[in-house]
Amino acid sequence: MNAPEPAEILDLAAYVAAVGRRARSASAAMAVAATSTKDRALRALAAAIRREQAAIAAANARDLQRARETGLAPALLDRLALSPAAIEQMAAGLEQIAQLPDPVGTISDVRPMPSGIRVGRMRVPLGVIAIIYESRPNVTIDAAGLCIKSGNAAILRGGSEAIECNRVLAALTAAALAEAGLPREAVQLIDTTDRAVVGLLVTLPEYVDIVVPRGGRALIERLMRESRVPMIKHLDGICHVYIDGEADLNKAIRIADNAKTQRYGVCNAMETLLVAQAIAERVLPPLGRLYADKGVELRGCPQTRTILSAAGVPCAAATEEDWRTEYLAPILSIRVVADVAAAIEHINTYGSKHTDAIVTENYTTAMRFLREVDSASVMVNASTRFADGYEYGLGAEIGISNDKLHARGPVGLEGLTSQKFVVFGNGEVRG
Repeated sequence: MNAPEPAEILDLAAYVAAVGRRARSASAAMAVAATSTKDRALRALAAAIRREQAAIAAANARDLQRARETGLAPALLDRLALSPAAIEQMAAGLEQIAQLPDPVGTISDVRPMPSGIRVGRMRVPLGVIAIIYESRPNVTIDAAGLCIKSGNAAILRGGSEAIECNRVLAALTAAALAEAGLPREAVQLIDTTDRAVVGLLVTLPEYVDIVVPRGGRALIERLMRESRVPMIKHLDGICHVYIDGEADLNKAIRIADNAKTQRYGVCNAMETLLVAQAIAERVLPPLGRLYADKGVELRGCPQTRTILSAAGVPCAAATEEDWRTEYLAPILSIRVVADVAAAIEHINTYGSKHTDAIVTENYTTAMRFLREVDSASVMVNASTRFADGYEYGLGAEIGISNDKLHARGPVGLEGLTSQKFVVFGNGEVRG
């Protein structure tokens, strides 16, 4: 794509600033909106999605056709596609958000002080949230629903490959907001595919309070260089399953299978399997055959290759880069490690601090893994595929944060609010 001419950038800058001003104005109304009003908007949007399912599917089909013609990668095509079940899930997700407790205005941790005052904390919206994402049109609805319920205004910049579908979904959202008596501008879609918009959007702290990027490493690294607005980042999902020497073999095979093959193009799919040396010769052959039957390409360490070769399972040599790669595809790296200490060291060296799991029947080993693995979600005897907002009881999520500050793991309603101190007194003055 050619760089835009200076005049075009000026026009684009004016457009983005206008969107920001409208969002800032709408955020004031959203921050004080009643829970019942916000829930009414969510239910109206859910009804509209079901009513306009055919229009949504038609727009998605146009996006998919264009994406195939331009050679979009299979993993991104998978993310772009909206099946009837996926459209229904968007509607059901909004209804689930409507049923969740409203965090805004809740007061907690109230405690008396020696002076007589009582000090607590109140949850408040963040303000204006800019969400930058790629080929998943369902993010448009997930983000809109969460921002509405948490009392924020949203500026949505979806990927160019989903522009047709996103336009339909954004129009339905605006209509639902208006139907509930809320500002239509509380959720706005950046209606251009020009990539210069992103650079403009993240340099407007007067209008934007938080940026939530959901995309590849290149996007995140660019925003880390350019943004003047704080971010809640969703980086790579280099997720691991470690099968311990004291694992239940049936559990291990079921979990390692599901974590990799239930769906490939998602951030919580396993990309590296770690196996304790003590159990490797028992668990790798059946797992290797299972993966081979499902068309998963295996890349392993020398010991892995030796074991799989003896079992008649092809396995290429893993490189150093493989341990650092999020495939989002039917490719799996496998490494045999000495014990849990070696597994933890590997994960903390090569992982992306997203989601990692251990399969073991040893409580002490499990607790050590939970304590020492430095990731947003750490699991015992469960598939990494559970790491998302729905499965955690948060409703839809705006992303999964690899960061340690403000929000970590699936970011739901609470992650889209902050806290301020509130003080209750009865005429006390400081002496």
